[in-house]
Amino acid sequence: MLAKTVLSLGLWLQFAAGQNTPKRGPQPSLSDSEGDLLFLLDSSGSVSYYEFSRVKEFIWDLMRPFTFGPNDVQTSIIHISTTPTMEFPFDRYLSSGTVQQAIRDTQQLMGDTNTGKALSYAKEKFFSDEAGARPGVPKVLVWVTDGFSTDDISEPMQLLKDMGVTVFIVSTGRGNYLELSAAASQPPEKHLHFVDVDDLSIITKELRDAILDVIQANRFHAVDITSSSFRLIWPKLLSQETGYYTLEYAPIDDPGRKKTKQVSGAHTNLMLSSLAPETTYQVALIPESNMHYIPPQTTRVTTLAEEISPALVLISESKPHSFHVSWAPTPDSVIGYQILYGPLPGDSVKLLEVDGKRNSTAVENLAPNTTYLVTVTAIYKSGKEKSLSAKACTQEEGSKVRHLRFEPIGPNTLKASWNSADGKVLGYRVRCRRQTGPSSLISVSPQIHSVLLTDLVSGTTNKVCVKPMYKNQPGKGLCRMVHMQPA
Repeated sequence: MLAKTVLSLGLWLQFAAGQNTPKRGPQPSLSDSEGDLLFLLDSSGSVSYYEFSRVKEFIWDLMRPFTFGPNDVQTSIIHISTTPTMEFPFDRYLSSGTVQQAIRDTQQLMGDTNTGKALSYAKEKFFSDEAGARPGVPKVLVWVTDGFSTDDISEPMQLLKDMGVTVFIVSTGRGNYLELSAAASQPPEKHLHFVDVDDLSIITKELRDAILDVIQANRFHAVDITSSSFRLIWPKLLSQETGYYTLEYAPIDDPGRKKTKQVSGAHTNLMLSSLAPETTYQVALIPESNMHYIPPQTTRVTTLAEEISPALVLISESKPHSFHVSWAPTPDSVIGYQILYGPLPGDSVKLLEVDGKRNSTAVENLAPNTTYLVTVTAIYKSGKEKSLSAKACTQEEGSKVRHLRFEPIGPNTLKASWNSADGKVLGYRVRCRRQTGPSSLISVSPQIHSVLLTDLVSGTTNKVCVKPMYKNQPGKGLCRMVHMQPA
């Protein structure tokens, strides 16, 4: 683990110094792509300097093979902070060297995590000549987040997707899966990634390939594919004045079911819905130009298997006497859900019933420090049922660390102390996220209520969290920021 941390830090130091990052295998140039690629970068105070630096390294590693230019890929960065800020317009840096330097020079702004405000700002810039954005090219948003936002993201994110923007989300924290999977383009398994900030390189190739699927030049293709719909995207070939598009689509094994739609020449995307699951469709885009002949483009798209609910059950917001149960997806074919829950071991079971349009409920009046078996059953209109179970643990009464304090021991060392938590504590975990240098995690026995934190650089601000550990689950942690005085 230490070797991995030292290697990761060394790679970043080389990147920050302007040297070429060691290659992780062949990196052929990607010159057949065209699109505006926008990174939504969490620049708020909830992200440490170290995490911000690792994300910058990840962004450059992701983009390194692309060819940049007015007819290729253009990129920009928008900071998530109290007020959103564009680091540079899309058309400012049009070579690999200048893009790398611009990413290296990007500085963290701190402030609040106003992601919703940044998304609204991104919607303006994605289609702005002033920001260097180009009409008629694929638009891709990559949001790198620690999973926290101080404002609502659902409405501005949906507006972006409705305008044809493909959204990828990389969560380096404990983001809400249901919220983030709804925010990302569909399906979430292709557009949503959960990964530790030290392991971002694991997803680089997979994410780059998914972006390539969107921004291949002059490519008529589908995104946001579900069991009953997909969105078609194509390059701008016409205008409102020069013609319109005819789209024809039918299952390849039943061409007699062909359907036709027409849209104006100003369109570059269209959502097709009410489709059959697990079916391959032949789709043709026919530009009807009143100026000159433009050849049709075709593609084949296969819809996903029918959504089966519940495919995922999540337990959150655990307290001594309650917890929250969430599930996904929530297809229209489900009329209601039954939630059975009871303590383990035991044969006492209680039942909750909720409407089929809901995807969560609170379970209350529970015993503290107890493991429960929770089973969510979907009741379909057809009468069939599908169930999925998960274990949930209530917290110990008063399971919270109190009064976290610090005492300087030396120029780079602090003593962190805390008062004991209530209940049968099995130990404590102390995590230190350094502004400069790797994070550390220390586990101590329940009798110990202090640790020494070393290698804290003078003049830095570091985040220290202490969490009690119980038999079934961790208790509530207590976090504080601590500033090291300059030498």
